[in-house]
Amino acid sequence: QVQLVESGGGSVQAGGSLRLSCAASGYTAIKNCMGWFRQAPGKEREGVAVIYTNSGGTYYADSVKGRFTISQDTAKDTVYLQMNSLKPEDTAMYYCAAGPGCVRAMFMGWVQNWGQGTQVTVSS
Repeated sequence: QVQLVESGGGSVQAGGSLRLSCAASGYTAIKNCMGWFRQAPGKEREGVAVIYTNSGGTYYADSVKGRFTISQDTAKDTVYLQMNSLKPEDTAMYYCAAGPGCVRAMFMGWVQNWGQGTQVTVSS
C-alpha cells in the first residue's frame, strides 16, 4: 500500500499560481507512476498530469499544457504540481494518485492509491 498526503490547495484569483504537494510513503513499485487528477462539482474525475517516477517523463492534459508543471523530489518522496496562469475552470478538488505504471495516463485505470484531495478555487 501507498499513503498519499496532499497539501497546498487554496483560493486564488484568475492568473495566479498555486503549488500542490503530495508526500508518498510505502512500497516503491506501486509508485512507478504518480500523478494528479481533479474533480469539479457535477463532473467526472479527470487526469491533469502524470510523472513516470523512474525516468522523470511527464504527460499533461491538453487543458493544462504550458500552465501546469509536474515534478518530483525523489529524496523526499514528494510530487509537486506547479499551477500557473490559473483560470476559474481549474476550480476543483485535486487528488494525488499512485500506481505501478502510467497506462493510459489520463484515465483512472492505472491508479491503485488516492490521496484525500485538496481544494483549489480560482475566482474571476
